[in-house]
Amino acid sequence: MMTSQEIRQRFLDFFASKGHTIVPSAPMVIKNDPTLMFTNAGMNQFKDYFLGNSTPSERRVTDTQKCLRVSGKHNDLEAVGHDGRHHTMFEMLGNWSFGDYFKEEAIAWAWELLTQVYKIDKERLYATVFEGDKADGTPLDEDARKAWLKYMAPDHVLLGNKKDNFWEMGDTGPCGPCSEIHIDLRDDNQRAKVKGASLVNTDNDDVIEIWNLVFMQYERKADGHLESLPSNNIDTGMGFERLCMVLQGKKSNYETDIFSPIISKIEELSGHRYSEGGNVSVAMRVIADHLRAIAFSIADGQLPSNVKAGYVIRRILRRAVRYGYTFLGFGEPFMCRLVDTFSSVMGGAYPELPAQQKLIESVVREEEMSFLRTLDRGIKLMDEYIQKNSDTKVIPGVDAFVLYDTYGFPIDLTQLIATEKGYTVDMDGFEVELGKQKDRARQATSNEFGDWTVFHDGEEVEFTGYDSLREEGVRLLKHRTVKQKNKTFFQLVFDRTPFYAEMGGQVGDTGEIVCGDGEKIPIINTIKENNLTIHLAQKIPADCTDPFVLQVDSARRRNITANHTATHLMDQALREVLGTHVEQKGSFVGPDYLRFDFSHYSKMTDDEIMAVEKRVNQMIRENYPLQEKRDATMQEATQMGAIALFGEKYGDRVRVVRFGPSAELCGGTHAKATGQIGFFKIVSEGAVAAGIRRIEAVTGEAAEGLVYTAQGMLKSARAFFNNTPDLTEAIQKLVDENASFKKEISSFMDEKIARMAEKLYNEAETVGDVKVIKLTMSMDPTLVRGIASLMQKEMKGVVFAGAFSFEGKPQLILMYTNDLVGKGKNAGKDIREAAKFIQGGGGGQPSLASAGGKNPDGLPQALEKMIELATS
Repeated sequence: MMTSQEIRQRFLDFFASKGHTIVPSAPMVIKNDPTLMFTNAGMNQFKDYFLGNSTPSERRVTDTQKCLRVSGKHNDLEAVGHDGRHHTMFEMLGNWSFGDYFKEEAIAWAWELLTQVYKIDKERLYATVFEGDKADGTPLDEDARKAWLKYMAPDHVLLGNKKDNFWEMGDTGPCGPCSEIHIDLRDDNQRAKVKGASLVNTDNDDVIEIWNLVFMQYERKADGHLESLPSNNIDTGMGFERLCMVLQGKKSNYETDIFSPIISKIEELSGHRYSEGGNVSVAMRVIADHLRAIAFSIADGQLPSNVKAGYVIRRILRRAVRYGYTFLGFGEPFMCRLVDTFSSVMGGAYPELPAQQKLIESVVREEEMSFLRTLDRGIKLMDEYIQKNSDTKVIPGVDAFVLYDTYGFPIDLTQLIATEKGYTVDMDGFEVELGKQKDRARQATSNEFGDWTVFHDGEEVEFTGYDSLREEGVRLLKHRTVKQKNKTFFQLVFDRTPFYAEMGGQVGDTGEIVCGDGEKIPIINTIKENNLTIHLAQKIPADCTDPFVLQVDSARRRNITANHTATHLMDQALREVLGTHVEQKGSFVGPDYLRFDFSHYSKMTDDEIMAVEKRVNQMIRENYPLQEKRDATMQEATQMGAIALFGEKYGDRVRVVRFGPSAELCGGTHAKATGQIGFFKIVSEGAVAAGIRRIEAVTGEAAEGLVYTAQGMLKSARAFFNNTPDLTEAIQKLVDENASFKKEISSFMDEKIARMAEKLYNEAETVGDVKVIKLTMSMDPTLVRGIASLMQKEMKGVVFAGAFSFEGKPQLILMYTNDLVGKGKNAGKDIREAAKFIQGGGGGQPSLASAGGKNPDGLPQALEKMIELATS
């Protein structure tokens, strides 16, 4: 039986033998494409070639691409774990042709690989071809059908509709008919009874798709019509996990050697067996799958967070923890203990996993601990909701949504707990609230794009912004209209530009277009999309065929370049001060400040921060000139000692930027010499996640302003102390005196509380076998709680009920001594009932609880209710 490593390597070797260049997987987390958060198909890294925005250096390539499908059109998250073939993270094996070979060769090689290299039984294979679509005016894909009939019987070549056999990248863009290859995994008796052809594309678990050959020959326009592409391309994708299942003779992807070591480790840690089935095996599949998605994302530089891609990763991790918590009994972090096993399985093909294993373990552990605390809070809230709705035994949808949205509590766990208590959840109400949230998110991010209006042939070929901030005689290649939040913008693409597009953490340039008639149109931002530098403006020139002048805002660019160069110097200084384990994990470079995230496992000391500052400022004073090699090979860059970042996709040629001892791969803009930075000052240092620290800093005028502000504060502080020369000593004296006064005040308060408690006790009424103390006079709630706490500690058989106003706001307090609590009294529960009279709410412990409200007129009734509940 072939191992998964052998299966992967044979695929790559086969297509290498057919003249394909093997390229590495692109990062799973996409950084410079606003249309995608994650790589969800093997073709993503070649998107620019299909769009015609870049020219490939190789016309035939092959790879294995790590993909993630958890959002948008392709979303398999909720299906994961409930069968043996859905995944969040998966590998896609692919071969690609950019204007070289087409359908006949792609089909011939697919057949050769499957039947001769992998030795799959030919009689078990079926192929589908596109039947055509009248609405689009597309015909039956006769070329693909004829190619398959060379290898398969006619009853194994099936026609498929647009849904199954026409592949599109999105609402617009390159697309084309596709040919899926399916395999029948049933035994011979089953195959004899029912032909496999009747089960293709019917969601049958034994007749499944393993490979899709896409023939990219059209482009979908914004109005929906199709146009032929200038060249025909091949884009194929084969699910690696499914292929391994087929070749290893398994019935589930999770039984292959890709997952079995991880599941064995889960069995060891949990004490459960995968063979138990039911929710136990579902949980193990979920955990094994989600672990892969989480680990690869972190290795690619995406940490769990509450926004965008980070929120998706956090949601995946929490789903896995929830399954382990509910069905496998994990009450402590466990996912982090699986990382080592996963790294040993996948580390050979993906070296970023063992290289960053410690970081992955730390981040996952911290996230698990946080969510386990969230689960604890959520369960307590569920208890409150259950008490509040004991009459209807229905958890309102609004409450379920608050648990889900505010506390990250999965809705299925809310339903599970409710069912165990004999309750149901108003799912219709929950869906209404969820729909409102989705509408808000959609409105915040929705864009409407028009088609490009083309004025000149060709594509952008030159960025001149490294050397110039002004470019004359520029031609507008094309523009299109974008509508966002009821505002209209225009995207413009020029044949050359000095404007740097937002990328690699550096913000985009702003500036202006100078038209032939003298009109100046502001450029409000510059972005990179599909390898195009796109300039954003609120209007377009009157005559788009004129030559233009492009002028970058030079003062803003100067500040940006100073901050960008400072990040390189700080990276070097951090490695020197903290150690070579430091790796950049993210950055932001703007005109006002810079932000730098890096791997380090403890808080930086004040001495370390000062040492980094001093080292950066030393390199600034050295005035190291910018040395760059714009067209280096990766081998040359390595020989120069340039630092590359994990999670970045580098091309065949790279730009190396050096300032003295600092050398990095970087495409951003920089100062011409370090002296132009002027001065560097760290503003803050703190944690972002486990093992990840963040520094924010300023340079130049902003750093100078920070010093002036600090000097002004120091001068003002000295003035408070009569301009004493030793400010530290004066402040320490004041702090000591303040502490002494606080101690005296605390002693006076204790005496006052004791006297008040004694006075109130002497005025208490006896009801049955308890003493009831009532408080109605206005009093500071802090003092009242002190009195109640003292009584609770030192007395027996006492109820203390307070209903009073303080600063115009109604307040309630209820205390039961411990002996009454032991008999079943619960102040937290009782005060919630009384708080209804003052239109408020509250809670607390069984022995002591408080509440506030809006209706002072209800205080007498609230007091009466507390006494009633206390003495019943």
